[in-house]
Amino acid sequence: MKPSILSAMPDSAQPPLSAAAAAPLPRSRWLPLEILFWLLPIGGYFLFPDYLILFSQVMIVGLFALSLDLILGYAGIVSLGHAAFFGLGAYTAGLLAVHGWGEPVIGILAAAVLAAVFGFIVSFLVVRGQDLTRLMVTLGIGLMLFEAANKAAFITGGVDGLSGMMVGKLLGIFEFDLYGKTAFWYSFAVLFVLFLLLRRLVRSPFGLSLRGIREGGRRMPAIGVNVSWRLTVVYTAGAAIAGVAGALLAQTTQFVGLDSLGFSRSAELLIMLVLGGTGRLYGALVGAAIFMLAQNYIAGLNPAYWQFWIGLLLIVIVLFARGGVLGGLERLFDRFKRKS
Repeated sequence: MKPSILSAMPDSAQPPLSAAAAAPLPRSRWLPLEILFWLLPIGGYFLFPDYLILFSQVMIVGLFALSLDLILGYAGIVSLGHAAFFGLGAYTAGLLAVHGWGEPVIGILAAAVLAAVFGFIVSFLVVRGQDLTRLMVTLGIGLMLFEAANKAAFITGGVDGLSGMMVGKLLGIFEFDLYGKTAFWYSFAVLFVLFLLLRRLVRSPFGLSLRGIREGGRRMPAIGVNVSWRLTVVYTAGAAIAGVAGALLAQTTQFVGLDSLGFSRSAELLIMLVLGGTGRLYGALVGAAIFMLAQNYIAGLNPAYWQFWIGLLLIVIVLFARGGVLGGLERLFDRFKRKS
């Protein structure tokens, strides 16, 4: 019997079996740029007190973009109807507030549960197909839910929207004010907590398996990965987070419009991910911030043609910054590092 290569090596030169069996997980240590990123909103609170409502909406939309990045950027599940979960969460929190259950934390928890249940149910239709099938199925689900909310005007308010919400004090202490101070810290806290959970998730073995499914889903069963179940779990998690984002918007604005379920909201979400970069988490937040701030600024200059400039920005990003803004910055940094 011939000795193996490993047995012929001295003990000190043999690689440990654990290192040979699995690649190391990504480090969870926070980088200085990450810390700086989360300090920027806090600085904006003190430097731009007149824009707190806008900042809170940017953070809410950023959370919504994170939910899509989880299923698209990491698991590779394309969707054109992700607004269904956002709108479902918004109407859940809104209807609770209308009928006397206006405690904000209860509202977002209820929205998360209902959106997760709905996401789990429809996931069996979504994960079975390929990209084109998933696009059509998610689009169809979004359109059906939109029309159902429109027809049920006696519950949702229809095209007039759901009004009359009475949102209570946050934790029984902090009342939602006209300046947006409570809404800002509420949105920031929920976004940060859920980001921590997602950051831990995507750096775990489960998160790495999602990347493997995205890159080569047909080969993952060979190493014992249940692809369908993992896609179902991540799709349900993404739906729950989208529901939380919808509930946050409903509570901070105290209004729910039919557009929260609309196709345009799902399309804008894809634009944000393209702008920031998919599969990065921070790309979703950066893309949402760029889109929302650019929309606010350009619409102030020219309300009729702001979509033209957003489209032009999107084309420039796609042509000259593959992988979004963060992808382009990463390549510039690598090029500068090689030259130095």
